[in-house]
Amino acid sequence: VQLVESGGGLVQAGGSLRLSCTASGRTLSRDYVGWFRQAPGKEREFVARIFINGADITYADSVKGRFTISGDTAKNTVYLQMNSLKPEDTGVYYCAAEGTIWGASRGLYDYWGQGTQVTVSS
Repeated sequence: VQLVESGGGLVQAGGSLRLSCTASGRTLSRDYVGWFRQAPGKEREFVARIFINGADITYADSVKGRFTISGDTAKNTVYLQMNSLKPEDTGVYYCAAEGTIWGASRGLYDYWGQGTQVTVSS
């Protein structure tokens, strides 16, 4: 199983980026797929989660109204559209997959990607 993130980069505050998480060896439509981020010197934090087939979506308060998570079952890909970016959104963004809500709700994901860097300049 491999999760590959892409779409990170450098953007000015107020700008937008769309991250992608594509899986091989696993069908994301059967999983809870989460996005997490880790800023330098800080712990990894939850950003958003989706269960594509159940239309179950959860966001961290810090990104509500600015970020949108979605999935494309045909492409086996989950996206994170990030708008109105702020410097505090800077970090390495990871996607992760987990088969159960029990695990997903506790941050206990079985599979993780390698991460993609997002840098927001002020």
